[in-house]
Amino acid sequence: MQFGIFSVGDVTPDPTTGRAPTERERIKAMVAIALKAEEVGLDVFATGEHHNPPFVPSSPTTMLGYIAARTERLLLSTSTTLITTNDPVKIAEDYAMLQHLADGRVDLMMGRGNTGPVYPWFGQDIRQGINLAVENYALLHRLWREDVVDWEGRFRTPLQGFTSTPRPLDGVPPFVWHGSIRSPEIAEQAAYYGDGFFHNNIFWPAEHTRRMVELYRSRYAHYGHGTPEQAIVGLGGQVFMRKNSQDAVREFRPYFDVAPVYGHGPSLEEFTAQTPLTVGSPQQVVEKTLSFRDYAGDYQRQLFLMDHAGLPLKTVLEQLDLLGEEVVPVLRAEFAKNRPAGVPEAPTHASLLGAARKEAAKGAAKDAAKGASAAEQEGARA
Repeated sequence: MQFGIFSVGDVTPDPTTGRAPTERERIKAMVAIALKAEEVGLDVFATGEHHNPPFVPSSPTTMLGYIAARTERLLLSTSTTLITTNDPVKIAEDYAMLQHLADGRVDLMMGRGNTGPVYPWFGQDIRQGINLAVENYALLHRLWREDVVDWEGRFRTPLQGFTSTPRPLDGVPPFVWHGSIRSPEIAEQAAYYGDGFFHNNIFWPAEHTRRMVELYRSRYAHYGHGTPEQAIVGLGGQVFMRKNSQDAVREFRPYFDVAPVYGHGPSLEEFTAQTPLTVGSPQQVVEKTLSFRDYAGDYQRQLFLMDHAGLPLKTVLEQLDLLGEEVVPVLRAEFAKNRPAGVPEAPTHASLLGAARKEAAKGAAKDAAKGASAAEQEGARA
């Protein structure tokens, strides 16, 4: 199972001081957080994609390429790649380039984002959001798997004899997660292709998450990719920790109350009771995160949101120390207990390459057997 963090890259004033970081400071802070994630033993760093204030990560591949050069093991991902407003040709080329630079330590999460105005900024209609997601990904899927593509659709100019460059590393495309909060069409899309489904459940009660994950698992099996239990599932989470839970609540409350997404809404106590948000001790984080398996089954990736709402970088790095030292080692051990043998690990470039070579070997063996059989029949006729 993979553990990591994802960032939305918001530039939010610290409510306790009134000071907001500059864009440069926030961008550099995201890099520092990624480097810390590798230092403390996490598996994944994922960045969002936004094109509007108060967010800064408008170019995920630029950031991830820089981080790739400064890390050795960390898997680099996105918590949203806007499949609706980005050209699938550009996605294919940008992430294949990143895949080569990072020696395969790349995957990405397709999403529609949560900012309506982004659609007209990029010449699209928000009313076509689902249709854009379906058509654009269908093209992207082919671009990574076919050397020459002829294609025509509704939302971009046709392609004739087009080859996306560079080709995916080792002929193996980056693994794709389809991220959704509430759209069953996206769960269906993930299941159809046999891709991963990431339910960013940080704002939702357990029963909603259960329904979405169960839908994806059942449709994954329907399309013949394996059993429901073999489907590839990821979940989100939000945490703030101190050794003493009362200290955590007292320190985090002013940040929660004015957070860009849920500030001025439910109380901290209401939100922690109804969603995955955990504010307390490391042990409380462990207990609540382990409970996700009760309604999502055995899953493959757990990402935490930790660097939002104006929290100072120093505080976030302290949180990562606690996550790496006191939370993730326990979660790894506990999630491994009683994990059925048939539940797959989270895909990596190495595992995908191994599977591709195995399939190629099977195909070669079948072709050889057919050839031998044909030769025998020809000899018998002679």
